[in-house]
Amino acid sequence: MEKLLRPIMLLMVVYVGLALYLDWYGQRRPSLSTYDAIIVLGCRVEADGSPSLALQARTRKAVELYNQGYASKIILTGGVGTYAPAESVASFQYATETLGVDPSVFVMEEVSTSTDENAQYALQALPEAKNVLIVSDAYHVFRAERVFGRYFDRVDGSGRVPIPWYRVKGDLREVAALFYYWLNGRL
Repeated sequence: MEKLLRPIMLLMVVYVGLALYLDWYGQRRPSLSTYDAIIVLGCRVEADGSPSLALQARTRKAVELYNQGYASKIILTGGVGTYAPAESVASFQYATETLGVDPSVFVMEEVSTSTDENAQYALQALPEAKNVLIVSDAYHVFRAERVFGRYFDRVDGSGRVPIPWYRVKGDLREVAALFYYWLNGRL
């Protein structure tokens, strides 16, 4: 029994360590002073059509980076999930109506349903963008940078930090997602 327990414990320590690293990695500051665009990765929309708290936080983070002069355009991504409208539309409404951002700042991508599609369709929405700053949850930045790196010349990420319960859950889930993407050649 002890022979079986040690490898399981070691695997758990490595798994949790990788989750903590992904969380730390996503909180780094952008490395360039300007980018062609800031890209907000889509996230869930609530039953009433409002952006989830996570999508609101991602949108606020992108607007903060925009206000700091990192880019002159923000690409909002995400199609319709469980509830309408599209994630990008809910994010746009929040940014313009609640945060008061000029609508002309935004480029819309309204059909994607995954990180890979976020990248693919964001490039189609603004093909002249070569260097981009993506905004997601901190734990998601590492994988998202690699996925977006297949479409853009330079990709940096800036992650927002969720509340503790979602942060731990997301950190642990992201390790499995990273492994899945790696196995399927999507990184």
